[in-house]
Amino acid sequence: MPRIPKDITKDPTMKKYMEFMDFGGVKEPVVTRKKFTLAKARATLKKETIAVLGYGVQGPAQSLNMRDNGFNVIVGQRKSDKPNSNWKRAIKDGWVPGKTLFEIEEAAERGTIIQMLVTDAAQIKIWPTVKKHLTKGKALYFSHGFGIEYKDETGILPPKDVDVIMVAPEGSGLNVRRNYLSGAGINASFAVAQDASGKAMERCLAIGIAIGSGFLFPTTFHNEVTSDLTGERGSLMGCLCAMIEAQYETLRAHGHSPSEAFNESCEELTESLIRLVGENGMDWMYKNCSATAQHGALKWRPIFKKALKPVFEKLYNSVSDHVECREVIRDCGKDTYKEDLDKQLDAMAKSECWSAGAACRALRPHEKARTSKVGVAGRKRN
Repeated sequence: MPRIPKDITKDPTMKKYMEFMDFGGVKEPVVTRKKFTLAKARATLKKETIAVLGYGVQGPAQSLNMRDNGFNVIVGQRKSDKPNSNWKRAIKDGWVPGKTLFEIEEAAERGTIIQMLVTDAAQIKIWPTVKKHLTKGKALYFSHGFGIEYKDETGILPPKDVDVIMVAPEGSGLNVRRNYLSGAGINASFAVAQDASGKAMERCLAIGIAIGSGFLFPTTFHNEVTSDLTGERGSLMGCLCAMIEAQYETLRAHGHSPSEAFNESCEELTESLIRLVGENGMDWMYKNCSATAQHGALKWRPIFKKALKPVFEKLYNSVSDHVECREVIRDCGKDTYKEDLDKQLDAMAKSECWSAGAACRALRPHEKARTSKVGVAGRKRN
C-alpha cells in the first residue's frame, strides 16, 4: 500500500504549503516551517483550546512546546498525590490545577482540539469519557494511528461531525522536547482521517508546526501504525537490543572481558558511529572508519541482511494481521502491567551486559567542551 494518500497533492491546503523533495530517487511532498510558518499556525489556532490528555511520554513534550510557542494549551491528567505521578510532574512543569491542569474529563470538555496522548491501551479505557465531549466542530488528534486503524479492537469510533487528525513525531517525547529546545525540531508524519469542519488539514499542519516539527510528511493512519509498530519491534528497539546482547554474549563466551565486550557491542555504536550516521549518512560513517572496518562491514552486511530479512517479513505480517495490536491491548491493559513491565526492565538492567554498560557510562569523562573546530569535518571520500 502506498504511504501517501493518492489525492493528498490535490488538497487545496496542501497545494499552498507543500514542496517536493527527493527521497532516494522518489519525489515526495513535504510541508516545512518556511511554507507553513509559526505565525500561520498561531493564526490558524488562535481561537482553539488544545487539550492534551496524558502527561506521560509525548504529552509533556508536545504541550510544553506548544505553550512555549504561544498557543492556548491545557493538560488533562488523572489526579494523584503520589510524588512521582504524572499529575505532580505536570505541576512541577508549570501547569496550574484549575487553570491549565485538569482531570481528563474536564480537559476534554474544555478543549476544542483534544489530543489523545495517553497510551494505546489507556485510550480504550478513557474513550467513553472523551467521546461524550466530542461535540460538533471539535477535532480529535492522535500521535499514533493505533486507536483509529484498529477500531475493531479498540472500539474508538469518532462521531462523523468532528475532525480526526494525526501528527506523529519520528522520535520519543523526550527528543521532541530536546530537539525543540536546541532549535533543531524533529520531523513528523501527518494524516487526516476525517474532515468534518473543512479545515482539518490546516488544523493538522498547524499543530505539527506548533509542537516543533522540523518538517511534515503525509501518511495515512494505516501506514503510520504499520511502519511504527514494525520499527519499534525491529531496528529501532527490539532488534537493536537483541543484536547488541547477541554480540556481547558471543564475545564473553570467547573469553573477552565485560568492559571490552560492551564497548565493542554498544558503546562505540552509541557514542561514535551512530552519530556519524545521523550527521551525514551510513556511507559517510564508513568513509570515516578504518579500511579494515570498511572491508569487514561491507563483507558481512549482505550476510546479516539475508539472515534478517525473513524475520522482518514475519514481523511485518504479525503487525498487518493485527496480532501485535491484540497483544498490546491484552497485555498493556492488565492491572498489573506496570509491575510486570518493571520486572522485565529490571531484569534487563541487572543483566551482565547492561550492568557493564552502566559501568562504562559512569567512566565517561565530563569536561568542559573545547571550542576548536579543527579536525572535525571528516573526509568526504576515501
